[in-house]
Amino acid sequence: MIDGHTKLAGVMGWPVEHSRSPMMHNHWCRVNGVNGAYVPLPTRPEGFDQALRGLAAAGFQGVNVTIPHKEAAMRACDELTPTAKRAGAVNTICFVAGRIIGDCTDGTGFCDNLGAHDVAIAGRALILGAGGAARAVAAALLDRGCEVVITNRTLERAEGLVGALGGGEAVAWYEWPSLLSGCSLLVNATSMGMGGKPGMDWDSALREAAPGLCVTDIVYTPRETPLVLAAQARGLRTVDGLGMLVHQARAGFRAWFGVDPEADHTTFDLLAASLR
Repeated sequence: MIDGHTKLAGVMGWPVEHSRSPMMHNHWCRVNGVNGAYVPLPTRPEGFDQALRGLAAAGFQGVNVTIPHKEAAMRACDELTPTAKRAGAVNTICFVAGRIIGDCTDGTGFCDNLGAHDVAIAGRALILGAGGAARAVAAALLDRGCEVVITNRTLERAEGLVGALGGGEAVAWYEWPSLLSGCSLLVNATSMGMGGKPGMDWDSALREAAPGLCVTDIVYTPRETPLVLAAQARGLRTVDGLGMLVHQARAGFRAWFGVDPEADHTTFDLLAASLR
């Protein structure tokens, strides 16, 4: 029951009805006995700044931000964490003493998901894509000692990302399959595979993969993307994107509601059922 003591948070996006975050956070509120509620907040781009400051004034603990607001969120924050500055993006915001503080939990969530699957964060990682998600993942892997290679359909964007991170290597898109023999991790940080659409011939692309390669995808709709299925067919280890969604959310929940939620089977089963 919502009352005068209920802590409020939510997710701002346009559109936002596809988000599984309300389901996940409200589940965590229930199982942890938290007097809290997490709500979808459909926010038009032209009204983002006003809405964000209105939520802070209305007593919300904070919000997540999703497409298309991540760049606007960076500009609107009064303060950015070092992780947000490094990632060049904001997905988690806390309202503290009238200030709007932006953080990025995508990279940590990605690495925590690998750890939950006992995947060592070491060696050479090849990242497909040069957008916001790719930058957050690349920054987290570099900071944990990985060698990072970034490829993108536009080489200039890959080179720009390498320059912004101060490390890594950029390669042309057509080159990346030939590099797999020397990689321990392949990360699809593009939208290819979303909705089950192949995007490319993954089976051919994986022909040069080393037997120890771990293939990961940040896409979680569907949970088994065409890339994940192609990797599994070749006997490669895979990690799907649902765990990244769960693990990146834990930091926000902890900050807003004061409890560290467990990324347990119940949470995954709830989300997986909604994806089916």
